[in-house]
Amino acid sequence: MKTFTQLSHLLRAACLAAPLAVAAMPAHAAGNWCSAGKPVHFAGITWESGSFTSEVLRYVLKNGYGCQTDVVPGSTAATETALSRNDLQVWAEQWTGRSEIIAGAEKTGTVKLVGDTLPGGTKEGWYVPDYVIHGDPKRGIKASAPDLQSVSDLPKYKALFTDDEEPDRGRFLNCPSGWDCERVNTRLLKLLKLDDSYTNFRPGTGAALDAAISSAYERGKPILTYYWEPAALMAKYKFVQLKMPPFNEACWKTLRAENSPQQCASSYLVSHLKIGVSTPFYQAEPDVMTFFSKVNFPIDFLNTTILDMTEHKVDAQTEATRFLKEHPEMWKSWVPADVAAKVQKSLGT
Repeated sequence: MKTFTQLSHLLRAACLAAPLAVAAMPAHAAGNWCSAGKPVHFAGITWESGSFTSEVLRYVLKNGYGCQTDVVPGSTAATETALSRNDLQVWAEQWTGRSEIIAGAEKTGTVKLVGDTLPGGTKEGWYVPDYVIHGDPKRGIKASAPDLQSVSDLPKYKALFTDDEEPDRGRFLNCPSGWDCERVNTRLLKLLKLDDSYTNFRPGTGAALDAAISSAYERGKPILTYYWEPAALMAKYKFVQLKMPPFNEACWKTLRAENSPQQCASSYLVSHLKIGVSTPFYQAEPDVMTFFSKVNFPIDFLNTTILDMTEHKVDAQTEATRFLKEHPEMWKSWVPADVAAKVQKSLGT
């Protein structure tokens, strides 16, 4: 049996050893998903901001945390369902409030939404070129509607936004048919009593929408259009968003519902961009979740990045690698020092 003196010596030795043991621990504790060799499956997002974010996350996971990763293509509905079943582990750009599948999965606890990759959230609404309101002396364009501020002002400006096919009406450039925003905008035109003075023009594709906007802007012509941010055109051109009725959650739901007998006007919902993660992966890799929670891209930077990808036909993987090489001041704050060192080494910087 140990004497009191022996026990005292043992306790003292243990207390002295404890700080050394803590100091010897790594900066982050290894999770049990990647260390077990399980691949991290990412949803294949088709739009530029989402695919760029996916590739940034993948690169850091592979080179900083030792994870195997791949990308699984599929429709939004199919990949969101796969995420809820843990067939996929990461959906890199979830727009909050836009997916019933993700809302249901979050409610049942099969999916977690992590971080806020776009501070301030998205922007959606009706826009006119800045030169319509403020002019552009460099291009010799005078302001044609200096008092235009709100959608309530639009009836008196229908002649400014003349429809080519119906000259006695203005033209509102909507989304392509089948897009969620097309249904919302069509209902807003009616609720705002603009359907009598404006043609609801729906281009055939997203590319056609962009082409119509670009053509008008390059020629310095007035145009009234729906658009959103983050987006390449918002970095290329300067627009002013028109004021709408205040956001009302109940009205917003009626605007989006497939079959809604009654609607009321509302501004667009501000969505926050979050990283969707399957719950088993979330629970297995707490340090990766800490990393995900810190990822953020300022909207001007993201708009410019998307513009570079579209105009120069740069793929998401190349753009992500370039970002990691050129902007360590942004991403190093997202991860511990030892992870940052591994990533930088893999980049050759």
